[in-house]
Amino acid sequence: MTAPQYEIRAQHTDSTVTVYQAYRPAIGLPTARDGRFPPAWKRDRMTWIKPSFLWMMYRCGWGTKEGQETVLAVEITREGFAWALENAELSHYVRGVHPDRAAWQRGMRRSPARVQWDPERDLRLNPLPYRSLQLGLSGEAARRYADEWLVSVRDVTPLAREIHGLVRAGDLEGAARLLPEENPLPDLGAPLPVAAGR
Repeated sequence: MTAPQYEIRAQHTDSTVTVYQAYRPAIGLPTARDGRFPPAWKRDRMTWIKPSFLWMMYRCGWGTKEGQETVLAVEITREGFAWALENAELSHYVRGVHPDRAAWQRGMRRSPARVQWDPERDLRLNPLPYRSLQLGLSGEAARRYADEWLVSVRDVTPLAREIHGLVRAGDLEGAARLLPEENPLPDLGAPLPVAAGR
């Protein structure tokens, strides 16, 4: 069965959603150790969270890209995740979704969150025919993320390296067994770049 093109898949419980980020060790290690972001983490900058482990691996190169060497699994409240989606705007203008470009730009100025849909990735980090959510948080959303929604933080860099090692050795089955289990979330109101039902 083929996955819907636009669907949020994540590791989640009834009350939490796990998202991924990658940071330089000076940020990532104290965050994992203390369970909160350190003072060096800038609340006034946009931060992007990703529910897909493999999309995070694509973005950070399995934790090998400079400035992205520490991969974090950040568990946040489901309520907070839903709030961000409800207050988000698409990261790009889409004809037929927005009345016009000016309306989209007004929405961007008002919204503290951005929704971007990028191709999901397989274990070799090749693009798949369906999309994965990236959620950008700024302003009020970034502050709530850091100060209200955060439940727990784990350093999953060793897991990323173990899975990458298995992929490089050609053991895709072994690598797949170690992947976090990500299941579809019910409709939480994420803006879609297509009209409903298409």
